[in-house]
Amino acid sequence: MLLTPTELERLTIFTAAELARKRRARGRVLNAPEAVALICDEILEGARDGRSVADLISFGSTILSSDDVMEGVADLLPMIQVEGVFPDGTKLVTVHDPIRPGDNTPDGRVGIPGEIRAAEGEIELNAGRARVALVVKNTGDRPVQVGSHYHFFETNKALDFDRKAAFGYRLDIPAGTAVRFEPGQEKEVSLCDFGGTKQLSGLNNLTNGADRDTALERARAAGFRGA
Repeated sequence: MLLTPTELERLTIFTAAELARKRRARGRVLNAPEAVALICDEILEGARDGRSVADLISFGSTILSSDDVMEGVADLLPMIQVEGVFPDGTKLVTVHDPIRPGDNTPDGRVGIPGEIRAAEGEIELNAGRARVALVVKNTGDRPVQVGSHYHFFETNKALDFDRKAAFGYRLDIPAGTAVRFEPGQEKEVSLCDFGGTKQLSGLNNLTNGADRDTALERARAAGFRGA
């Protein structure tokens, strides 16, 4: 028996759906993979029987209720999509909110397994760090974007600012974000000092563990503005 990858996937869905049916018949509630497999299998069989896409979209949200699945599964599955083979070709069936509320639906949203629930209050960025505010101007003809943990002293040589004051500092912004300087733009930024051992290296090869005066000499020799 030679099967295509699509046919093998179809058999996998069928196998998982049959397992879900047996567990459901024994009174067991279904987990997310079992619920998805059962709904997809019913839709695919409906397509095989010649039912329309519109009919199966409506049908897909009547197969299971929140009483049939584990707590949180309904929140985990806001949408299910499956490609079925219809008499006029392969089409994508999209079912929104496939797990309808049951008789024992809990009050409010249960939540998604593994989600992060933030505590009340606000997080102070870089608490206790030394800070400095600098005015920076992009004298170049191209935009310059600086990431949160880039040693600001070593930023693009077209940025004009007090590099001596920026030695050992980075942008005081959330990790993974950046500040963009358009050509000719001037703006004030807040910097905070690095944590840890403060042994900085790499980037534009100005520091590499050297002291500030040595790094400034390298910056001047390389034509970095503000050095």
